[in-house]
Amino acid sequence: MNTSFASLTEFRSLLRAMSACDDAAMAEARAHDAMLTKPPGALGRLEDLAVWYRGWRGGARAEIAAPQIIVFAGNHGVAARGVSAFPAEVTAQMVSNFEQGGAAINQIARVNGASLDVVPLSLDRPTQDFTVAPAMAEDEFVDALRAGWEAVNAEADLLVVGEMGIANTTSAAALAAALLGGGAEFWTGRGTGVDDVGLSLKTEVVAEGVALHADKGDGLEQLRRLGGRELAAMAGALARARALRIPVILDGFICCAAALSLARTAPGALDHCVAGHLSAESGHRRLLGALDKEPLLELNLRLGEGSGAGLAIGILKTALACHAGMATFAEAGVSDA
Repeated sequence: MNTSFASLTEFRSLLRAMSACDDAAMAEARAHDAMLTKPPGALGRLEDLAVWYRGWRGGARAEIAAPQIIVFAGNHGVAARGVSAFPAEVTAQMVSNFEQGGAAINQIARVNGASLDVVPLSLDRPTQDFTVAPAMAEDEFVDALRAGWEAVNAEADLLVVGEMGIANTTSAAALAAALLGGGAEFWTGRGTGVDDVGLSLKTEVVAEGVALHADKGDGLEQLRRLGGRELAAMAGALARARALRIPVILDGFICCAAALSLARTAPGALDHCVAGHLSAESGHRRLLGALDKEPLLELNLRLGEGSGAGLAIGILKTALACHAGMATFAEAGVSDA
């Protein structure tokens, strides 16, 4: 399914019409795993990951050869409320750093053999402050979704999406609170490292936004109202990956909040995704629980950029390498009794 979309209604229709994984391919993968030279279950989650990946990609012994990382960047009008420890100009400065190869995600991509694409989204035009109006008009929102959709390389065999945007943990907290309940205090964390006064202000801002936009629609509508262009683009990229049957490793709190908007619009929309890591942002564990995703890593990261998911590429590569490269009992002449 490579069809694009021109409206939010069309995007919803595409999302709800996407196919499921290939059960036959998963069964074949499980059968092959049972013949490998190891006790059943000895490789733990690596075995499950290999079977899951095969369900989306097929192929008896293919390995990951072309992983893609995309970092989307956007600016938020709500940043003017002072919810971040850094000014909004840092978004554009970090985009330049990505483009020059100087950020953590550049090194993570290089070490893990992934391509890296950086997609800035109207950085000179922040979204609206969501405490007074929806963050994006519908046409702006669709443009951001489509930017994410079109950024996915159809030749990729694994996708990671990351973000850069001052105040986007505020946006993600508001989105989680709006879609899952629990109140602003339950979801709001320190983000870039705000102090206690800053955290109190940030929590108030999240509460204001949630109150203004409460019960105003499904996950995508809440993403339009409370999100940012980079969150919308991540959602668009996740949907395109599903359409192309490209497995995805989800990153941290912000990425998972964007993903939540899809899950709350079309059940099963994240079946092609695994969680790369548990971040240090306070609401991430709760968000992963709501998504029913168990993280592959827990390294106390809170950087964003796709960094935690990028690190998890190596785990998935290893799972596939073992599944594809290990000898069977018959091939190795080892008794399986």
